[in-house]
This record gives sequence, structure tokens and C-alpha cells, in this order.
Amino acid sequence: MEWIPVVLVTFKVLVLGIGMFFAIKWHYDQGKKGKKVAKGAVLRAGGKVAAVFVLSLLVLGFVTFILIRKLGLPLV
Repeated sequence: MEWIPVVLVTFKVLVLGIGMFFAIKWHYDQGKKGKKVAKGAVLRAGGKVAAVFVLSLLVLGFVTFILIRKLGLPLV
């Protein structure tokens, strides 16, 4: 078995694990500061993120469809 995938996957898991630990710790510390955010602001921000995600998904699908047609690939 090759050793490169083992080393790289181990490194990836280690880096992502450390990143998740510090992200959770940072959010926990921010919550302890007592900084309150209105529910309406959180809902609006979540709605904006969801709208941008759906819009980018639609654009990606449209661009993919156009590229497939230009290259003459079958759609089935």
C-alpha cells in the first residue's frame, strides 16, 4: 500500500480536527461574553445565506448545462 495517501489523510484529519476545536472554542468564548443578537437579525442573515446558496447553485447548473450543450455531449 502506498504511504502517501495514509500520510496525507492523517494530516488532513489532524488539521481539520484542530481547526474544528479552535472554531468551537472561539464560538463558545464569544457566547460567554454575553453579546446578545436579536432573533430577527439571525433569521435575516440565515435567509440571505440560503438565498445566495440557492442562487449560486442555479447559476452553476445553468453554466454546466450551457457547457454541455456547447461541447455536444449527450444529456441522457
